[in-house]
Formats: sequence, structure tokens, C-alpha cells
Amino acid sequence: MASGKILVAQGGGPTAVINQSLVGVALEARRFGEVTRIYGARHGVRGIVNEDFVDLTQETSHNLELVANTPSSALGSTRDKPDMRYCQEIFKVLQAHQIEHFFYIGGNDSSDTVRIVSLEAQKAGYPLRSIHIPKTIDNDLVGNDHTPGFPSAARFVAQAFAGANLDNAALPGVYVGVVMGRHAGFLTAASALGKKFPDDGPHLIYLPERTFVLENFLADVKAAYARFGRCVIAVSEGIHDASGAPIASLLAKDLEHDAHGNVQLSGNGALADLLCEEIKSKLGIKRVRGDTFGYLQRSFIGCVSDVDQREAREVGEKAVQFAMWGTQDGSVAIKRTGFYSVDYELLPLDAVAGKTRVMEDEFIASSGTDVTDAFRMYLRPLLGSGMPDAFRLRHHPVAKVLNPGR
Repeated sequence: MASGKILVAQGGGPTAVINQSLVGVALEARRFGEVTRIYGARHGVRGIVNEDFVDLTQETSHNLELVANTPSSALGSTRDKPDMRYCQEIFKVLQAHQIEHFFYIGGNDSSDTVRIVSLEAQKAGYPLRSIHIPKTIDNDLVGNDHTPGFPSAARFVAQAFAGANLDNAALPGVYVGVVMGRHAGFLTAASALGKKFPDDGPHLIYLPERTFVLENFLADVKAAYARFGRCVIAVSEGIHDASGAPIASLLAKDLEHDAHGNVQLSGNGALADLLCEEIKSKLGIKRVRGDTFGYLQRSFIGCVSDVDQREAREVGEKAVQFAMWGTQDGSVAIKRTGFYSVDYELLPLDAVAGKTRVMEDEFIASSGTDVTDAFRMYLRPLLGSGMPDAFRLRHHPVAKVLNPGR
């Protein structure tokens, strides 16, 4: 006899709209009479193996809607990257609780977890429908036009650089802003969408899709500073040399490593400080400042794309529909169908799991330090409505009296 139980969890880095997907699952599932219970696992896969569940069936629709509009992961998240043995433990718990539908909201690692759990269920002959729901601010899931969470983070980055540019124009110098993105530069590239006037920053953009050469970087900064009298720079945390070694690890003596052995690039401020020091010491520019956006761009409240909100809700809803009406496990994908509209497909888990999308060449300028108009056209509709704008005084000069020749 069918149990009618479903389980939903959130994994990886939080976003401004991941709760829209969670609520999309919870509310859409209520439309199906065969669903008897909607469970949520606290802190992702770790919560599953620990049987740390909450009953979302008892949540009011009103409170769910309030949670949907709140950034970060309402159920909590995890950085655990399950291997085969871990996934087997997940499957045992799903069996014990008679879960029939498993929804996991997350990025690359999460999709791979869903793939392994799906295979375990098939081997055991257990009737489990497993669906991966996309989420990542890095925008690096293959098969997707873009991923929920990225547009809102991109909106924050564009606005932050627009503000940094205004500050830098008022008090000229060099400004370096480091943005998340270990392998994909989409989020750093979003800084270009804050530009309005031809001399606005960022004047230089550095992405992990291109090899970073320190000598060339310093030459670029010197040239931009000479041209504009100032320089605003957007840098991806994942910039690397020709061998693939992160620039942060080459310039710094001591850096943290995460649970997967990767150099800890986010949130420590090291790369920005190191690049600023190179500019000061090698170019002799005195006013050099750096910021690391770090975690700010992930769940910044009040800076959310309405397009991102809508689509994050819809991928949750479509996941339930694919599960209830379909016969296949898979990963929900966003497909652009016009300017601007989208549709949703269910991709095979093998097509998404363990793969990383990077920025396409058509989006990166030939100089390697800017983006193309194709990228601007790609990103602009995702940022949503009501993007703030900046204006300038026209500066009508008044003739000098005491020193007319100066």
C-alpha cells in the first residue's frame, strides 16, 4: 500500500530564493490527494541520515508564503558531499520512513546525490521517485539556461559595483572587488550590468575561464588608471594561472582548505588584500582599496529579482508535477524560449550530475577583461524589474577669476 509520503531537503550554499523552491514543492504537493505527508530534512543529507525531519504538512499556507520570501535555507543546509556508502545510508532512511518521492534542492553535488540514491532504489526494486531541483548562485549547472539563485545574486553584484563605481569616482583610486565563482565567472561578469556611462567601472573584469597573468593584470590596471584617473576591478575568486593553480594560493603563504580539499577562496579576504598589495607595491598607486563580497551576495535581503523568485517557485512546482505525473527520475532544467520567457524540462540525472558549466566564449570579450553585449542581453532580463539607476551632474564650468589661465 502506498504511503503517500514525500521528503524535501536543501543542500549547498543558501540563496535569496531557495525557499521559493521549497515552498513550491510543499504547496504543489498539497494539490495531489495521494500525498499524505510532506517531510522536510533539516540540514540536507546530514539531516536525512540522522532522521532529523520536520512535518511540513502542518505548516500553514500563509507561513509558507512568508518563508518563501525569506532568503537563505529555511530547513538549513550542509556541505556534506555523499559518496556511495553515504547515499546507501540515505536510501535506508528513505525506505524506513516509506518515502516515495525524494526532492533535493541544490547544485552539482546535490544532483549527483540524487543520481546515486535513484540507482540504489532501482537496484533494490523500491518505488522511489527522485527529483533534483536546481539551485546555485554560480550558474554552473549544465543543461540550464540559468539556475535559480543566480539572478538575485547577480542583481546584488551589479548594484554593489554600481555603488562602488560612484564611490570611486568621488574619491579616485583603485578598487578591487572579489566575487564568488571557483570555476564559472557568471557572477563576477554580472558586475558589468551596473555600468551606465562609458567611463563607469568596472573597467576590468577577470574570470576563471581565462588564465590570469599577474604581469598582464598590473599592466591593465596601469593603463586603465592612466586613461580614467581611477580603476574599478571585478575579480572572480577562482582566477588561476596557466597550470590551474589558484592565484590566491600562489600569492599567500597560508590558506584554509575546505572539507573537499579545495583552497578556501570565499570569505577570507585574502585575494583582495594580496592584489591590492601588488598594485600598491608595483605601480606605486597610494589609494587602493579591496572588498570581498563573500557570503553577502548569497542571501542579501531586499535585493531579490522578481524573475528569480517566480522561477524558483516554478521549478519546485514542476518537480512535483514531473514526479507525480511522470515515470522518470531527473533534474528540473530552465530553458529559455523567447525574450523573455522560459519553459521547464526534466533532464536525465546523468546529464547534470558531476558536471560544471562555465561561461561560453561568446559571453567573454576578446580582451579577456570584459564581457560582450551578448552576455548583457542574456543577463539583463534575469535581474528583474526596478533596477536602480545612477545619474550625474552635467558640470557646466564657471570661468575662473583669480587664475583664468589655470
